[in-house]
Amino acid sequence: MTMSPSKSAMLHKQVRRALQSGRYLPGQRIDPTSLASEFRISPTPVRFALYRLVGEGLIADCGRSGLYVPLPTEVAMRDLYDWMERLLLMACSLSANSNGSRALMPDLNPAQDDVVKLTWKLFDSMAQATRHHSLHRAIRQCNDRLAPIRRAKHGLLDDPLDEYQRMLLVWKKGDPSPVRRTLKAYFARRKALVPHIVDRLNEISKRVH
Repeated sequence: MTMSPSKSAMLHKQVRRALQSGRYLPGQRIDPTSLASEFRISPTPVRFALYRLVGEGLIADCGRSGLYVPLPTEVAMRDLYDWMERLLLMACSLSANSNGSRALMPDLNPAQDDVVKLTWKLFDSMAQATRHHSLHRAIRQCNDRLAPIRRAKHGLLDDPLDEYQRMLLVWKKGDPSPVRRTLKAYFARRKALVPHIVDRLNEISKRVH
């Protein structure tokens, strides 16, 4: 017998997508009461969903101040970029001998203008190609945590769509060595921009308060 998703699971999915899409910005408070009213459900499943997101690192529990989209420090952001890089390099190594791994790719058409969404899908495809469930889950969680940051840093990088297209082309060819070099260069650029990204996030946070 198939079971329909619980209200808590459905809300978890909705808020997760909202974080990816940029509806909630780093440093912005997420009000459980407003969510309960918006989705017409009781407060209990709302809190279950939000604290599941807290456990996944997508929302920060600031005690009496409430629940917020994380606003990382420079140290925390460098750590997050470094962790994602290590996970993807591991995925690259594991998928190198996986037959048919590229067939798992969803639509990654660069004609779409949402580079953040395209990047999320590409990294998720790299994880999925490993056929390693635990690694895929770790990359997806880190990917989700980086999505609001990717949107907030818009304009700090020159032509991110072109960068994405180059990365996609290398990935499609299937040779792990160029993929590894491309990933290292991708994250090196972002690590160099960490102070500027944090400044941008702090500016955004002041506006949403």
